[in-house]
Amino acid sequence: MDSWELDFEWLRVRHFVKDCLRKEELPDMNIIIFLIGIQELGKPINQKFTKEEKRDLMHVGSCRLLSEEGYYEYKGLDHEGWPHYENIVPFTVKGVKEQEDVLKKLIIQYFTKYYFNKSNVSIHE
Repeated sequence: MDSWELDFEWLRVRHFVKDCLRKEELPDMNIIIFLIGIQELGKPINQKFTKEEKRDLMHVGSCRLLSEEGYYEYKGLDHEGWPHYENIVPFTVKGVKEQEDVLKKLIIQYFTKYYFNKSNVSIHE
């Protein structure tokens, strides 16, 4: 994916999330990864989470995304219904920009797969 394409698709995802959540500002990458974690957990977005749970949701979202590239493997749910992943291959991408670009591409793939090719879907349902 060319740089301009990545920027365009990334902005598309951010606008989609902003519109679905009825917010004024575009969400950043952390918010989107957090929302992916909530989606993978299967709980409503309006549920209150503790600080530790929010951190865990970010981890779940990141693992879910990185599992698409073989870095993590889904192992199943624990007794409380939380998804667990096992690190298979170390994430060796160097540099913050390069790491962000990898995550942006994976987020774009996630939204394309689960939201952009469906009709009448919303992430807050």
